[in-house]
Amino acid sequence: MSAILKNPATQVATSGKDASRNLARHAATLRYEALPRELIELTKQCVLDTLGVSIGASGINDEARLVHDYVRDLGGKAESTIWGFGGKAPAPWAAFVNGSLGHMLDYDDVSDGGHVSISTIPPGFAIAEKLRGNGTNISGKDFLTAIAAGTDIHTRLSLAIDIPDWTMAEGWFATQLFGFISGSATAGRLLGLDEEKMENALGIGYNQMSGSRQMAVGAATHMRAMQAGFSGQAATAGAEMARRGVIGDKEFLEGRYGMFHNYVRTGTPNWDAVIGELGTRFPLLQTHGFKVWPACAYTRPTNAATLILRNTHKLKPEDVESITIVGGTGGTQLLCEPLDKKRRPQVSIDGKYSIPFTTGVMMARGNVTLRDYTDEGLRDPGALAMADKVSYRPDPKAKMQRGGSSGSIGMVAVEIKTKDGRILTSQPDSVPGDPKQRIGWDVVETKFRDCVSFAAKPTAAKNIDRAIELVRDLEHQQDVTEVVRLLT
Repeated sequence: MSAILKNPATQVATSGKDASRNLARHAATLRYEALPRELIELTKQCVLDTLGVSIGASGINDEARLVHDYVRDLGGKAESTIWGFGGKAPAPWAAFVNGSLGHMLDYDDVSDGGHVSISTIPPGFAIAEKLRGNGTNISGKDFLTAIAAGTDIHTRLSLAIDIPDWTMAEGWFATQLFGFISGSATAGRLLGLDEEKMENALGIGYNQMSGSRQMAVGAATHMRAMQAGFSGQAATAGAEMARRGVIGDKEFLEGRYGMFHNYVRTGTPNWDAVIGELGTRFPLLQTHGFKVWPACAYTRPTNAATLILRNTHKLKPEDVESITIVGGTGGTQLLCEPLDKKRRPQVSIDGKYSIPFTTGVMMARGNVTLRDYTDEGLRDPGALAMADKVSYRPDPKAKMQRGGSSGSIGMVAVEIKTKDGRILTSQPDSVPGDPKQRIGWDVVETKFRDCVSFAAKPTAAKNIDRAIELVRDLEHQQDVTEVVRLLT
């Protein structure tokens, strides 16, 4: 007996019975026709955004070159393209590099469950290119359906967790943790796995699960950026193993040693969030956010609040006496302290994980861009002078809650004291790029062009234009890999 009622419009899951099998069935049988138009448009934007931030990292981050060179030197069958650099590698290794590139700028989209697109789109393209090399084209509709299946599962797994600010409390990166499952669903769908083999693919993904938040603070070459690389590689290889008949773990969700017990350590997951209304309810639409600023998601609320105050009151940098970040979740405080180090980040990744520095940039410039995290940007006198005015004050009234796509929105406020004695406060309930403030194709395209301009291997302007056209019309394409060929 399935734990889901038969009528998809009213189905409600009250237990975890058969949860793993139900997710496998969902991934294997989801139809393009079932996808809401809004989700199709969002998924296409995610494709363009992910390609952009990944390609951009190839020419900015030293670690991008290190990862690329490692995989290049391994050799192997040339199956799938390495973005930004060109050349091909075996599909799992291409997914590893591209997934790693996707988070190196910390500019990739966010949702409940971390960064869903870099967990699904790199393995999706890796499989699509491999299949094309074997004579099988993946259409735009099939590709969009596979990505939608993966991102849906990824989001649902996170929404089921009842622990406030759980990634901080339990010490996991949700992107990597769930990416082993969502990437497997996407890859398995493109490989045409039936529900039995899909269940094996998800189980193989689960058997490789990892993703600790323990990180080397101040390291120029940062393992944190490679989280979707590891999960994408494992998902791509695991789906292929399942296609060949390898048996994966069963009941990876609801079993005695399943994901919620072993990794999240909750005994009361919301099973309806996991398997309720599969194929008719897509929670990504309510939780997804694009980043319009290239830094950690916990900087988005403080950036938004600072920009609101700057614009509303027509503030200039010389008007500011002090800036106080008030409240927020544990993640907010983590990005504010210790103040001396957060005000003076020495490498790009530390700047992106610093609310004082990023807030200083926003107040000083009225925007935050990729160039603000270059060596020159990290030494900018105006940004550093403003960062010195930023401090943090806890709010004992703030209750811990789910982080969602935007860190601690609704819990964190920015308080600016001006030199003429005014106290100005903003506490936004949404940020640009989130469902309440959707951005259009024009913003996504502008961001894409900016990111691609940093590519290690430059791309002709006409190819960039054509790639954007193809992605915007992806559901009508007969071969999605044409987009990758244009950009490499």
